[in-house]
Amino acid sequence: MSRISDTFARLGASGRKALIPFVTAGHPHRDCTPQVLRELARNGADIIELGVPFSDPMADGPAIQRANECALAQKVGLRDVFGWVREFRREDQQTPVVLMGYANPVERMGIETFLDEAAAAGVDGLIVVDYPPEESESFSKAALARGIDPIFLLAPTSTESRVGQVLSLASGYVYYVSLKGITGGTLDREDVRRRVAAIKARTALPIGVGFGIRDAETACAVAESSDAVIIGTRLIQVLEEGDPAGAAQRVGEFIGGIRRALDERFAAAARA
Repeated sequence: MSRISDTFARLGASGRKALIPFVTAGHPHRDCTPQVLRELARNGADIIELGVPFSDPMADGPAIQRANECALAQKVGLRDVFGWVREFRREDQQTPVVLMGYANPVERMGIETFLDEAAAAGVDGLIVVDYPPEESESFSKAALARGIDPIFLLAPTSTESRVGQVLSLASGYVYYVSLKGITGGTLDREDVRRRVAAIKARTALPIGVGFGIRDAETACAVAESSDAVIIGTRLIQVLEEGDPAGAAQRVGEFIGGIRRALDERFAAAARA
């Protein structure tokens, strides 16, 4: 089993929900990323999605686009990202790290080299937003051969055929995008419930829901029907609010509050 599978199995045994924060590597300044990762893990993150900076993050809203621009202005690249994951791994061998980004940096490095470097650094999963499942079979197999879970996105607009293609390739968990637009919007909780239930009827993989989750109330509502909640845009904003030197502490405290709310709602219910 992978670190991701182990994490979901452990959480499921105690009735808990996975908390998956997303942050962009090199934001708000390049030296803070290892500390941000550590603070997220210490404060209850179960899996961490780490964004690979890219100049045209087409699925992302203004906050995450701004984070990408900030990192690129500091010349953050894939080698930096791998180095920061490797540094994090020296202290934390348990928390899975998922790289999330776009195809261009992967293609520029070369797929085989990219996968080798990711595995050597301690990466557990990969989300390449613009790799469509119908063209990703060889990539998925190559990732799995290195012990890395290929993770794919589903959305409200996904057809039955697309859902089937994703579920035939996905490993680790499935990322359900709760919105039809870009990150940072407002989700329809009832629509999320219906659509996640339909996906769950077709797979045993855990389902994580992202886009539009900004606070503990929304996280708990989404977790009613999903196995994990994914929070990105709000974390980017928290990192930017105040003194850059305190960014890691702020984001850790924010995630800690979400963690406590989820555990009070779901771990307590499981014990009852």
